[in-house]
Amino acid sequence: MLERILRVVGHRGFQVCAMNMASAANTENINIEMTVASQRSVDLLSSQLSKLMDVACVQIQQQTTQQIRA
Repeated sequence: MLERILRVVGHRGFQVCAMNMASAANTENINIEMTVASQRSVDLLSSQLSKLMDVACVQIQQQTTQQIRA
């Protein structure tokens, strides 16, 4: 499952900056928290991840201003 998520992230033009995984209490689910960077809208990634059959929920925690490096 993690490989599929990372493949979608990369294919959609996002770079993983940080990632944290933990098993959810009293369930078989795994919570994955990911910080990504891209010039693209994070809504594009969110909609693609939610289409994966093993993904129960996608939440955007915080949208920050994109920085441009020269």
